Amino acid sequence: MARLFILLGSLSGFLAVVLGAFGAHALRGRLSPELNAVYHTAEQYQFFHSLALLAIGLLALHLPTSGALRWAGWSMVAGVVLFSGSLYALAITGVRALGIITPFGGTAFIVGWILLAVAAARGL
Repeated sequence: MARLFILLGSLSGFLAVVLGAFGAHALRGRLSPELNAVYHTAEQYQFFHSLALLAIGLLALHLPTSGALRWAGWSMVAGVVLFSGSLYALAITGVRALGIITPFGGTAFIVGWILLAVAAARGL
């Protein structure tokens, strides 16, 4: 579990940097200020939760059997895909209907943080 979430956090962080550079350079001037802000929000949340995935991976070294920690990691992954992914897609395509997916990702982030707290309370 530790290796998996460290790997996923690293890959997510890598993608956050790549997508951030893409947004800053390739999309400069192509997005409205509103959609540019949406894209930037996706980047920020992806990067923050990439760091959370790395922390979960490191904590898994100490709590290798924690189900709450495992589910916290998967919730963070789901949050990155649903929250940040839907915002990236919305910003690039302008299809507002994609915004209906975003709250599911936000909920996954919240659940992930709660489960991380539960894992810490039970195991540390």
